[in-house]
Amino acid sequence: MNMLAVLLVVGLGFLAWIVANRTEKSLQPLSKALSHRLQKLWLDAQASLRSKQYLRAEKALLTILRFDEKNAAAYNRLGILYAKQKEFKDAIECFEIASSIESNPSSLHNLGLIYYETHSYEKAAQAFENALELEGGLAARYVAYAKVQEKLGKVKRMLEALEQAVEAEPNPQTYKLLADAYERTGEDELAEEIKQKLKQLIMPLNRPKRIHQPRKVVM
Repeated sequence: MNMLAVLLVVGLGFLAWIVANRTEKSLQPLSKALSHRLQKLWLDAQASLRSKQYLRAEKALLTILRFDEKNAAAYNRLGILYAKQKEFKDAIECFEIASSIESNPSSLHNLGLIYYETHSYEKAAQAFENALELEGGLAARYVAYAKVQEKLGKVKRMLEALEQAVEAEPNPQTYKLLADAYERTGEDELAEEIKQKLKQLIMPLNRPKRIHQPRKVVM
């Protein structure tokens, strides 16, 4: 039985238990108690993910989804958990569900990363494009999209994406990626131009800071 089937069976069982044991009048206290429990489960899942206790995190997230099957954030976290364990099929399923519940750029970006990892480059490109339509100001999204376009052999789109990454976040990392891409594609003049900009950018960072000596007080 796959993950979604398990969630469906458990969810229906829980719903039947509520109908059989609670009247409509008494559902409000249960809702408050349930909300508190779900919050504790979410915090536990987050902490378990950070400490790489994946089984504990999975259990907490699945429990959340039994009671709140439209929780896009829980599906997204579950997808990240499965991706960390290289269970890519389950990760894709979770990210697809998350993005179908809520058009979230993070879910779509994560979905694109998994498609990229599994060499489904056309699907990855589409996922990244959807993420960029919702949130286009992050260099990481353009860089990921550029990598996919390079795999697809679409050099012009790759360069355009890296140029947009530089425009979004002009830092040493994005400049270096663009310069390297220009060199790989034979655009030597453009590569040199970007390298000069990169030098100007990092020069102030490497300059030693002056230590100001306190003035002597003349009595």
